[in-house]
Amino acid sequence: MAKKASDHITCYKNQQGPLITTVTRRVFTEGELTFKDIDGTGRLSVVNDWRNPPEVRAAAYVKELTLEEKAGQLFISDWRMGKYPSAGAAAADSHQVVLDESGTLDEAEYHGKTIFGQQDLPGTTTLIKKWFARHLILRANPAPDDMTDFLNQLHAVAEECPRFVPVCAASNSRNENGEAVFGMNDAAGVFPAWPGTLGIAAAALGSGMETVEQFADAVRATWDAVGLKKGYMYMADVMSDPRWQRTFGTFGEDPQLISRILKKIMPRIQGSEDGVTPEGVAMTIKHFPGGGARENGFDPHYKEGQWNIYATEGSLQKYHLPPFQAAVDLHPSSVMPYYAKPSADKSGLQKDKSGMPLNMEPYGFAYNKVFIQDLLRDQMGFDGYINSDTGIIHNMSWGVEALDKPERVAFALNHGGADLISGLFDHEYALEAYQRGKKGYYQSNKVPEGFAAEELVLTEEAIDQAVCRTLTEMFALGMFENPYRSPQKAKTVVEDKTLWNQAMDGHRKSVVVLKNDGVLPLTKEKLEGKKVYAEVFAKNQERAEQRTTELRGLLKKMLGQEICRDDFLADSPEEADYALLMLYPSSGEYFSATKGFLELDICENKTVFDVDDKGIPVSETHKETTLAGASRIEEISRNIWARGGKVIGAVNFTLAWQLGCVEPLADGLVGGFDTYPEAVLDVILGRFKPTGKLPFTLPRGDEVLAVDRNGVCASPNDVPGYDKDKYMAEEMKDENKKAYAYRDKDGNYYELGFGLSY
Repeated sequence: MAKKASDHITCYKNQQGPLITTVTRRVFTEGELTFKDIDGTGRLSVVNDWRNPPEVRAAAYVKELTLEEKAGQLFISDWRMGKYPSAGAAAADSHQVVLDESGTLDEAEYHGKTIFGQQDLPGTTTLIKKWFARHLILRANPAPDDMTDFLNQLHAVAEECPRFVPVCAASNSRNENGEAVFGMNDAAGVFPAWPGTLGIAAAALGSGMETVEQFADAVRATWDAVGLKKGYMYMADVMSDPRWQRTFGTFGEDPQLISRILKKIMPRIQGSEDGVTPEGVAMTIKHFPGGGARENGFDPHYKEGQWNIYATEGSLQKYHLPPFQAAVDLHPSSVMPYYAKPSADKSGLQKDKSGMPLNMEPYGFAYNKVFIQDLLRDQMGFDGYINSDTGIIHNMSWGVEALDKPERVAFALNHGGADLISGLFDHEYALEAYQRGKKGYYQSNKVPEGFAAEELVLTEEAIDQAVCRTLTEMFALGMFENPYRSPQKAKTVVEDKTLWNQAMDGHRKSVVVLKNDGVLPLTKEKLEGKKVYAEVFAKNQERAEQRTTELRGLLKKMLGQEICRDDFLADSPEEADYALLMLYPSSGEYFSATKGFLELDICENKTVFDVDDKGIPVSETHKETTLAGASRIEEISRNIWARGGKVIGAVNFTLAWQLGCVEPLADGLVGGFDTYPEAVLDVILGRFKPTGKLPFTLPRGDEVLAVDRNGVCASPNDVPGYDKDKYMAEEMKDENKKAYAYRDKDGNYYELGFGLSY
């Protein structure tokens, strides 16, 4: 497809039917109705007739596709944009882009090793026409019109194939603010951006569901406008171990709140309570059956975190499954299982929906029949498709390491019921697994111990079932009839000031006031004749200095004219009446374990214990820093207090930080959740009355997270913070029978739902 597809779209209107858009695909009429020749038959087949239900069309089409065409649709992987080549796992500084004539697609080959394995990839046109790949992950952060041009071009290339299947591009969420982190928060700042999902939960707890509804409406409007029709969003996971790296992507620790939020956002994003519509965006709810039940915080991206632990009897049913049931009831297009596998040895009794003991099969959840087919589908009623998490065939193959890669593909489809496997384009492994079945491979080759031969080969029936489910999604989304979007309209929708203003209001509502001795709000009257020292702290010192410059500029902009003074910003704490300290702590790495447990203390060069390869503390130690310069905070506070001044702290919560080294040093303390600094300042300065409430409980200190020599934590990993006290030692509890939550000098517990106002 040489020409730019966006400039050559032809539209056909049906009076009582869908809009038909095409670049080169033939259309035909029957009476007054127009149809697209999807399957290349040139007639009104079951596939081409948009009056048929999506599942009927998909079932018919899968019988017409070749084996190779279907194998290409079993996998989803990162793909590069021509104008934005540097994002995603398949990115490399040495890669030289070769643009097609439209200036949109990258036609160069790619060869290199990524975090998910070796990749040898063709140009984009070959990927679509020869490999018949139809599922891509986009991690780039392009302008909206560039995104639309790119997606339009993909569909136009697909139209040139004998049998047309549009290209379904998926993305992680794009409508929240935050640091860009590969695999979690790939893109931010182009679409109207609310605070992080923890901030959305904080706003919902404090001021109701309006922010949630506005957020969901904006997601649907902006994504559909650019043509992005599938999102890896949102997390139904309950945050129960606070050391879980993915905490910041959750809606907190309360299963009921998470369920309420999902019930609001899912119909608004997908288009209806019954699932996706042509005007909606398909959602992938993750990470079933809940990733929060970590073993002392270790993440399953690395081997130390490969187990889900349910040490507390009934915790899976009481805390972790309810949000997923709420989501399933609203027909999510797909569900993403987590990498981890359940541990029978370390778990208490867990029951399925029928009250029977749950068999803890030691397979990663995407491979796990008990959890996916028996529990999720048969008992909970899920009727969409399973999209695995990224990398289960090559890296995070927990429980099936004994299998080779074709066997893993087959076992995921056969045993786990996976339909779309994320990681690499492994269609050749799928074809190998199919051929092994045809050629009697296991008549002369040993079946790996613990597995059955029929589970390790692919039949056409198994392939058809998987592809039928993903085709059904695309038919339901209207992508076969109308895959194209207008770049100009996309730009207009994404830049809509109403959406951006609503997002900014959501930021303000997310701010939680934790402590206030009367210093807040810092009004014009309090600032009269006074000086303010402002500094930002972060784990990265260079980033902290950059943010400090930005904060000082923001304060000048917001306060300069109001107080009519140019000298109100002090250059040092020694000359200031107020100190405003914004803290952006950070801990751990996403794809590798730390030497010890993920550190939640706001600290610098803190000595902590290492752990062995089983996650048990050992005598060796190392240093951890979550905030560079943290030791200076006390010095600044003492200087300010010596002058009779006041200290205001603002903490950015991506994890449930321990505040024992911060709260006592502040007269006023607020929290945000990847919240814009402007919004935090609006609350501090009294321009917005604070309403935000904590979406999780902050741990008291190291003692409530201590792990003994048997690997058992003082507070249960599988129970949310608001309920941990029930299971903790009596000697740890105070006069109010509370052990877990942080308590400040005023006697306030920083627990779920806490937040002050003025």
